[in-house]
Amino acid sequence: METIHEGGCLCGGVRFRTRGRLRGVIYCHCSQCRRQSGHFVAATSASDTGLAVEGGPHLAWYAASADARRGFCRTCGSLLFWKQEGTDTTSIMAGAFDRPTGLAGDSHIFVADKGDYYEICDGLPQFTDYETPAAVARD
Repeated sequence: METIHEGGCLCGGVRFRTRGRLRGVIYCHCSQCRRQSGHFVAATSASDTGLAVEGGPHLAWYAASADARRGFCRTCGSLLFWKQEGTDTTSIMAGAFDRPTGLAGDSHIFVADKGDYYEICDGLPQFTDYETPAAVARD
């Protein structure tokens, strides 16, 4: 049986559906994620062929660097996607999924850049940059 997950933005202007397995949640503590979200980001990922997005007029993309862009709803501002150029997967914010997700934490990245107002105490692997091992996909 194929695994399907659905989600969307706060106002409902952008909706998405994934087909297939999702990667475990990676928590990113880099300064860009912190500035855009107000804290750290929690994201899974799906293959581009397994991701369908509706509400194109509401979806905007911001080129955060030469290598990656961030997708968000231009109406309500919800952060939804992170896409590294030249890859065949898209990161999707874990909190944007409808429940139940079945997702679980995998690791933390860019921990040297984390905010000074919190500690990471969940026992998951921590990495100073994006050198994470291949994360196990979960249904």
